[in-house]
Amino acid sequence: MSSYSTSSVNTQNYKPLSLQELEQRDRFVHRHIGPSENDISEMLKSLGMNSLDELINRTVPDSIRMSGELDLPGSRSETEVLNELRSMANRNQVAKSMIGMGYHSTILPGVIQRNLLENPGWYTAYTPYQPEVSQGRLEALLNFQQMIIDLSGMDVANASLLDEATAAAEAMTFCKRVSRSKSMRFFVADDCHPQTIDVLKTRAEPMGFELIFDNIREQLENPEADLFGALIQYPGTYGDIHDIEKLIEKWHELGAMVTVASDPLSLVLLKPPGELGADVVIGSSQRFGVPMGFGGPHAAFFAARDKNIRSIPGRLIGASIDRRGKTALRMALQTREQHIRREKATSNICTAQVLLGVIAGCYAVYHGPDGLKIIAHRIHRLTNILKAGMKQLGFSADNIYYFDTLTFSLEKKCDSIYERALEEGINLRKTDSEQLGISLDEETTKEDIVTLWRVFAGDKKLPSIDELDSHFMDLSNDSGIPKNLRRTSEILTHPVFHQYHSETAMLRYLRYLQDKDIALDRAMIPLGSCTMKLNATSEMIPISWPEFANIHPFAPPQQTEGYRDLIGELENALIQITGFDAVSMQPNSGAQGEYAGLLTIRSYHKSRGEEQRNVCLIPSSAHGTNPASATLASMKIIIVKCDQDGNIDLENLRILAEKHAENLATLMITYPSTHGVFEDSLIQICDIIHENGGQVY
Repeated sequence: MSSYSTSSVNTQNYKPLSLQELEQRDRFVHRHIGPSENDISEMLKSLGMNSLDELINRTVPDSIRMSGELDLPGSRSETEVLNELRSMANRNQVAKSMIGMGYHSTILPGVIQRNLLENPGWYTAYTPYQPEVSQGRLEALLNFQQMIIDLSGMDVANASLLDEATAAAEAMTFCKRVSRSKSMRFFVADDCHPQTIDVLKTRAEPMGFELIFDNIREQLENPEADLFGALIQYPGTYGDIHDIEKLIEKWHELGAMVTVASDPLSLVLLKPPGELGADVVIGSSQRFGVPMGFGGPHAAFFAARDKNIRSIPGRLIGASIDRRGKTALRMALQTREQHIRREKATSNICTAQVLLGVIAGCYAVYHGPDGLKIIAHRIHRLTNILKAGMKQLGFSADNIYYFDTLTFSLEKKCDSIYERALEEGINLRKTDSEQLGISLDEETTKEDIVTLWRVFAGDKKLPSIDELDSHFMDLSNDSGIPKNLRRTSEILTHPVFHQYHSETAMLRYLRYLQDKDIALDRAMIPLGSCTMKLNATSEMIPISWPEFANIHPFAPPQQTEGYRDLIGELENALIQITGFDAVSMQPNSGAQGEYAGLLTIRSYHKSRGEEQRNVCLIPSSAHGTNPASATLASMKIIIVKCDQDGNIDLENLRILAEKHAENLATLMITYPSTHGVFEDSLIQICDIIHENGGQVY
């Protein structure tokens, strides 16, 4: 008999349990916190302590201990939580999304979903700082970089960024830094995605950049001068494709650098920005198999020229040679990693969307160049058919050239058509009170085209899809992309994009990569920092549910009740836990949270007429992103001394706070510190800062 069975049925040692104990609603902690009771006893013994309470009493100062209990719901079993999440998911409504704006329905191949996204061998792995146990992910990320290099036509690409809007902001500061221009003006085409424009406005203001907005057609005729850089969307958010080659050439003559934001699937058919002269190409790889997920997370990309490789944000994966003379992969370049450059950093990016980047790269590996061309051509063919049919029905698109998105000026018919589309389960984009946008994607079918025609035309006789398809099979009639902007260069020529097109081959390749990594499915990961450690299976299961995965971030509010309930519940819990009045879920990394916090403090001082407050005190023991974020917020950084244990030197803090009292904006403090220390002087530290007019982050 097994030892488990013996101990389980030994009635002599059995202690009667209450029904509450038998329900085991607290089992999540026991299931997912690694050490056993014996492990805990051994560790406590080595520390000379008798209990966890004694450990807490000796490590967490009384002055900062919480009194009472948190006002939070009781614990629940994983089954109960999954049932509640299912209830929330059912309050979302999955519609056919044709909103576009950088978010598209996509088909995640089952072999990638089952063996990568839902596989703990991939989703529990730690940041690949140790290449010897990360060769699988590093190869997958190298595939991602090669995919972006090929599609963008650039020399080098990083291993992903947080999102497209953040990548655009990084490109803006990149252009300023590399161009060495004295200008403080940056041009932004007004047909960039609106969320990108919003982030650029936020980033530009503290750095003193002036954003110049204009129609790209006007710039083609009369380019703006005195710029350090420019951002163009290609194709634009309303679907238009412009020939920007001469405009880029003119801006280069005027000393400006040019960033082009692109949809990588469109670049399968379009002449790549690198061949048009772009200095930087950014965008999102979301539609390469990554569900919309109400806006993320998704892997953005950043591609540039070789000569500027050392100024690229984020990480670059490269090939090296190990001590045995064999090829080995590593993070070859991370020159701006914040734990190195700190206050001299020009970006606070210290992370990436590795899992999502790996999915996108594997999507390209699985489909290969021919598969991607089929997908892109199908989407474009359906867009051509949609436009031609609409014209027959009396609706002319505003676009001359396009890939997958059309805009229609409808005047008074706009609202009624929009509502009819909703009734048919289709979300269109309302660009203004008289315009609707339609964006097609990998999931669009010819039946969807018929439905759209019926929504617009009512009872009119509908065009024939087969007749229009025959018309567009003649390449001379395939007019959505101008001839001079049709791609002629090859893509995805590396052997890895040609070898794994069957499910079995892809399955084996994913297993081959996984076996070269260490994740929680094989061993513990005893590393620190703020990287997520626990990805419980019950927490990962719902991300693949269509009611969560297939929701567009700009879907109508009535379709996202479940999502908003979920986010609201988390916000309320965090308010209770942190003791604050409000919480934002918008920052998508710790460093972005730092930046948002500093801008909040900056705005607070501005609201009080104290705009001169720009001094940020940072302990020498702080995480490197602290000074990097403060730099982005245009704050003057002053370092506070710490002792050998990482504790803040109170006397030095007091001297510096009083010296800079007139201009003191904030103190940034990590708690516990990077050294793992809970300082018992935290309340005193906050008092010193507040007495001198500052805030504490």
